[in-house]
Amino acid sequence: MATSVAPLRVGSALPDPPFELLDAGKPTGFDVEFTRELAARLDRPWQLVPFTGSDFNEIFTALRAGAFDCIASGTTITPERAGLADFCSPYFTSGQSLAVDVARHPNVRGVDDLAGLTIGVQRGNTSAPIAERLVADGKAAGVHLYEYHQIGQAIDDLSTGRCDAVMKLAPVLTWLVRDRPHVVVVQRDLSREEIAIAVRAGDRALRERIEEAQRTLEADGTLGRLTATWLGG
Repeated sequence: MATSVAPLRVGSALPDPPFELLDAGKPTGFDVEFTRELAARLDRPWQLVPFTGSDFNEIFTALRAGAFDCIASGTTITPERAGLADFCSPYFTSGQSLAVDVARHPNVRGVDDLAGLTIGVQRGNTSAPIAERLVADGKAAGVHLYEYHQIGQAIDDLSTGRCDAVMKLAPVLTWLVRDRPHVVVVQRDLSREEIAIAVRAGDRALRERIEEAQRTLEADGTLGRLTATWLGG
């Protein structure tokens, strides 16, 4: 009797384009296509497990509880997160960026122009500490925290006035504002963040197998192709 192979269960917070999104109801995006390729190299079926929490940091609690085998969701490595999970080698480096509705705020060209203004960020996103530091330093008036799945609402609010700027990783923010002519990414490179797949703390075997498969995908050009297609190089 043939023994079934357990799928590689990938935890991901949709939507977070271009890392993960739904196209005609089907998941796609960099992390989706990348982990499909990884699963194939591991000779395991691929399974996406959507994370629906309001705070992204809760995804690490779900990982520890066994809800999935790994996290691939545009996940930045931070010291705090490294205490909750083990990270594989980074596959991309990016940074926070800032977007505003230039019809409302034509003079805002970066974080130095945010005096008296409110910054919108998602709960558990690595943009939150940066925005909170700007407020603490007197460079912005406040931070508006959005549930993780409310990023679209945050972009809408740039034009309605509920918030004045939104901070998010550059590839995601660029994607989200691409069809909004008055909403512009005015500053990039507010941080330098390494993005990687996370596995349960102590799961050395899976981490090493993923890293080996990742090296194979890099060597055969698959990783570079996916990066160019979804993340712009």
